[in-house]
Amino acid sequence: MSRLLGGTLERVCKAVLLLCLLHFLVAVILYFDVYAQHLAFFSRFSARGPARALHPAASSSSNCSRPNATAPSSGLSETPSVRPGPTVPTLPPCPDLPPGLVGRLLIEFTSPMPLERVQRENPGVLLGGRYTPPDCTPAQTVAVIIPFRHREHHLRYWLHYLHPILRRQRLHYGIYVINQFVTGPVLTCSLLQHQHGEDTFNRAKLLNVGFLEALKEDAAYDCFIFSDVDLVPMDDRNLYRCGDQPRHFAIAMDKFGFRLPYAGYFGGVSGLSKTQFLRINGFPNEYWGWGGEDDDIFNRISLTGMKISRPDIRIGRYRMIKHDRDKHNEPNPQRFTKIQNTKLTMKRDGIGSVRYQVLEVSRQPLFTNITVDIGRPPSWLPRG
Repeated sequence: MSRLLGGTLERVCKAVLLLCLLHFLVAVILYFDVYAQHLAFFSRFSARGPARALHPAASSSSNCSRPNATAPSSGLSETPSVRPGPTVPTLPPCPDLPPGLVGRLLIEFTSPMPLERVQRENPGVLLGGRYTPPDCTPAQTVAVIIPFRHREHHLRYWLHYLHPILRRQRLHYGIYVINQFVTGPVLTCSLLQHQHGEDTFNRAKLLNVGFLEALKEDAAYDCFIFSDVDLVPMDDRNLYRCGDQPRHFAIAMDKFGFRLPYAGYFGGVSGLSKTQFLRINGFPNEYWGWGGEDDDIFNRISLTGMKISRPDIRIGRYRMIKHDRDKHNEPNPQRFTKIQNTKLTMKRDGIGSVRYQVLEVSRQPLFTNITVDIGRPPSWLPRG
């Protein structure tokens, strides 16, 4: 009986020993299998980033034990991760009808108007009279060109009224005062510098100069507004923009009883796109003295198959600053003959033939002043 029990116990012990051996073999196999998987896992990281794979444990322990500590250097320069910079928001297009327009304006020229006051009133205007709306993207870049001589008093009022109007119209614009070579102070804030020499005024030639000089400063200009310095709009809904056809803005001046004086009138304030301006070869250069050049421009527009666009007469109202006629700006006695010959002269006389010399470019807080020598009228033309 004891012999049978001993045999059974021996077999049980062998079975247990065999199970232990089998368990050990399975554990060894599983160990090597897991090790192989871990090795493959880390080898993938080693292929992507060698610098991090060299010391994974050190990096991990440093960050876990001291969250704000710097991991010890491995001696190799680690490529910093590139993070995308802040995205610049894209501004929406400016609306066709700006929401901040006032409508009819009260225009008066009796209060003193120092340039310092005008500058304080327009803090968003940059040096040189440049402005860009901060909340939208305008469809056009507008250059406002002013032919100028002896009108500092008028210019202050013009800047006082026009800068706020143009800003409310959400225009991306610059203002250029084209100052004909004069005796007396050059148009600067200090008014201390002087130029010498004076001759008959030539408005249209100065406008040609303004077109060329504005494009030299910013080739993006695609709309040009040509404005006399003594005319201020009475309604900010008269938008200073260019359209499919040349635009006449000043259609109802107070000096004409707020009526268009005649159907072909194109004086005071007008606007042409760059393409339209080049199509008519710019403005004539041979109208020395007062009158005639605006009618010649009207003829050029008609001869090239374009038509004049105008605002509603209730919106296109303008007030003129009263003044005496300037010296050396007497009526041109040949203006009527020249107007009749526009078809013959427009191809040879215009933007392609203008000759002038820039004497000074001065960027003021509210405008860019360009003083130019545009020459003298022909010897046979009386100079006043």
